[in-house]
Amino acid sequence: MVRIDKIVTKAGDGGKTRLATGEPVSKASARVEAYGAVDEANSAIGVARLHTGANVVLDPILDRIQNDLFDLGADLATPDTGGKLAYEPLRIQASQVERLEREIDLLNEELSPLTSFILPGGSPAAAYLHSARAIARRAERAIVALADAEPVSPEAIKYANRLSDLLFVAARWSNDQGRADVLWKPGANR
Repeated sequence: MVRIDKIVTKAGDGGKTRLATGEPVSKASARVEAYGAVDEANSAIGVARLHTGANVVLDPILDRIQNDLFDLGADLATPDTGGKLAYEPLRIQASQVERLEREIDLLNEELSPLTSFILPGGSPAAAYLHSARAIARRAERAIVALADAEPVSPEAIKYANRLSDLLFVAARWSNDQGRADVLWKPGANR
């Protein structure tokens, strides 16, 4: 169980934080950057949900994803050093990745094929979901950069990749199942 008694601890005033293992690291470390970017993506989804709350298909998907993103943050905040921990670390599971894939397929079934790239925009929900998608892509890049230097769960990387795919499809779905998408017109302003 998580328990947070005090918010202001001043422990990070020197530019350090602690991972879930208790290990002190720089707040600028690749690991902290990765789970911080995941947190930012989660916050952006929260803003998008201000416009999806009444949607009985999409909002429950986004609700589950927000919870999963805390799981992903916990996974990233607990490095796998090969040593034994006093607790079972929370790791992203293949079933979470597979659920994202099913939800992508569910939403994508109602969309017509793309004929151009999509400009972020359209409905408020779609615009915010596109913003969340871009942040999720940055989080994915941060996770991959971390994985280039330290062990990272392969399922964590897969989840981050599928997340941005889902957010793209969800943005299109929020634009009247793609009918209100704003299409890129190559060279239109030359």
